[in-house]
Amino acid sequence: MSEKTLSEVQREVDDYISQFKEGYFSPLALMARMSEEVGELAREINHYYGEKPKKPDEADNSVEMELGDILFLLSCFANSLNIDLTEAHNKVMHKFATRDANRWTKKTAEQ
Repeated sequence: MSEKTLSEVQREVDDYISQFKEGYFSPLALMARMSEEVGELAREINHYYGEKPKKPDEADNSVEMELGDILFLLSCFANSLNIDLTEAHNKVMHKFATRDANRWTKKTAEQ
C-alpha cells in the first residue's frame, strides 16, 4: 500500500462518510466516540505493556487497529469542522519548534 498524505486521508474519509445520508456526527458525539476509542487504545497498551494480561475470551484487538480507529475519527472530526489537518499539524510543529525549542535535552552527534 502506498503512503498517503493527511489531505488524502481526510478526502478518503470524506468520500466514505459522504455516501451516507446521516453524514458526520455532531462534534459532541465525535468527542464521545474519540474518548471511547482512546479508552480502547489504553486497554490494549495495558495488555501489551502493562500488568493486565488479556482474558482468554477477550477479542484480539491491536494497538495498530486502535490507532487506526483514532485516525479515522480524528479525520471525521476535522472534516466536520472544515479543519485541514496538515495545516493544523504545521501550526503545532511551529509552536513546538519555537515555544519548546530549548525545553528538552538535545542529542549530541555522538549519541
